[in-house]
Amino acid sequence: MKFVIAATLAASAAAFAPSKVAQTSTAIKAFEDELGAQPPLGFFDPLGLLNGDVDQERFDRLRYVEIKHGRISQLAFLGQVVTRAGIHLPGSINYAGDSFDSYPNGVAALIGPDSIPTAGLVQLVAFIGLLEIGFMKDVPGTGNEFVGDFRNGALDFGWDTFDEETKLSKRAIELNNGRAAMMGILGLMVHEQLGGSVPIVGEL
Repeated sequence: MKFVIAATLAASAAAFAPSKVAQTSTAIKAFEDELGAQPPLGFFDPLGLLNGDVDQERFDRLRYVEIKHGRISQLAFLGQVVTRAGIHLPGSINYAGDSFDSYPNGVAALIGPDSIPTAGLVQLVAFIGLLEIGFMKDVPGTGNEFVGDFRNGALDFGWDTFDEETKLSKRAIELNNGRAAMMGILGLMVHEQLGGSVPIVGEL
């Protein structure tokens, strides 16, 4: 009997103890009004990357990565559409005289029997590394307004002529397009392995 009473009291006390769920909900609410938390999903964090004790620095880092991956995916998806439409760079890709259109499109250009030679892949990786280290980064003290703003005082294209509402709208559009492109390029990579045809893109 005493054991039952003790267990009941312990359960009652546990009801008043702070729970991890409550802490997580409080942490998440701090970011519910951030740009990108918009209809129809609202704040969407299925992997729980913002669970627990997360500060603004952590959120900004995740947003930085999201924006960069979104931009890369938009370029990748556009590259798929363009090259599969038969549009390639003119001239030769190497000293042997192989043309750009002599290599397959998509993942097959990187992996497989007809892929670009290793020397070409090394040049691609080196060029991407140069962009990453030298240009595609946020330089402090150059007037950048938000995470992922890579103008660094050199590029503008009329951004400063927009009002705050228009800037927020354009940033939200970029986020949405980047998210769609990440899913799109992943879908194309999967379909390329499965074979078949995809609207707009064409035969895979």
